[in-house]
Amino acid sequence: MFTGIIEQLGRVTHAAQHHGHLSLRIAPSQMWPDLALGESIACSGTCLTVTDWDSDSFGVDLSRETLAKTAPHWAAGQPLNLERAMSAGSRFGGHIVSGHVDGVGEVLEVREEPGAYTMRLRAPGSLARYLTPKGSVTVDGVSLTLVDVGGPAGSRPDWPAHEFTLWLVPHTLQVTTLHTWQAGTQVNLEADQIAKYVERLLAVREAGSRAELSV
Repeated sequence: MFTGIIEQLGRVTHAAQHHGHLSLRIAPSQMWPDLALGESIACSGTCLTVTDWDSDSFGVDLSRETLAKTAPHWAAGQPLNLERAMSAGSRFGGHIVSGHVDGVGEVLEVREEPGAYTMRLRAPGSLARYLTPKGSVTVDGVSLTLVDVGGPAGSRPDWPAHEFTLWLVPHTLQVTTLHTWQAGTQVNLEADQIAKYVERLLAVREAGSRAELSV
């Protein structure tokens, strides 16, 4: 489990295909001295398992499923947002993040505003129901607040329901890879966990009610 508060930046130093999956070497800005075999690290929003490490980098493997469902961040030289799994005693500064990517979005527009940057993104249509103004979304592993959201019950009903904006302060751009975004950039999106659990609960309850009525 993660919080969406990025600890440091990293970079893919090596990528190699092995029997249908991809093996990566990732070098953090400053190597952690206490990594453990099998621990989880969110790499630009994707929960990956540490397979080995040395003084400068650590290894992870990405399955074909992971490669098919995530943004193309995995070539040598690519910068990554890194966050280790949260500990029980740490501050919870973001929101509940699993590191399981729900879909790949696209940056539509980046605009500089006084003291901030405005970014407009498009999510897959299936995620539109989880997007709400002032709600939470994880973008490339970063916990962010939705500002304008399109569609019914959104703040911009003239936009499609799967489009939204983010306002980013200079600090966020400095400590994450978000400063590299431009129109056309693909990003990993994870919807709010609570919204997904509530949807599932209601769907199962409704299905159960229909089954009882049909008996």
